[in-house]
Amino acid sequence: QLQASGGGLVQAGGSLRLSCVATERTDSIYVMGWFRQSPGKEREFVAYITMRGSIVDYADSVKGRFTISRDNAKNTLYLQMNSLKPEDTAVYYCAAGRPIYSARGYAPSYRHWGQGTQVTVSS
Repeated sequence: QLQASGGGLVQAGGSLRLSCVATERTDSIYVMGWFRQSPGKEREFVAYITMRGSIVDYADSVKGRFTISRDNAKNTLYLQMNSLKPEDTAVYYCAAGRPIYSARGYAPSYRHWGQGTQVTVSS
């Protein structure tokens, strides 16, 4: 199971760090990622990271502002979000699984999901 936390209300330009703790060893989970969903919209890819952190990728909308990382010793996934914008407002979900390379940005490719944490960015 995955447990996400760290969301909150922040002004535009501010920062937040999301955390996602896994109940099993994360070094056995090949890919972990973050997705987000706004009301009336589909769940969209934010970022993913492979088991040892050797491969990361980001949605174009967050490149240069967000950083994904993982600490396998703590079974924890992180998302550092800087220069936040109102359009970043969403419920953020962590996910884990073994998606093939071409499907890592596709939510149904992930088997395990956290409960979501709300991020609200005010203008």
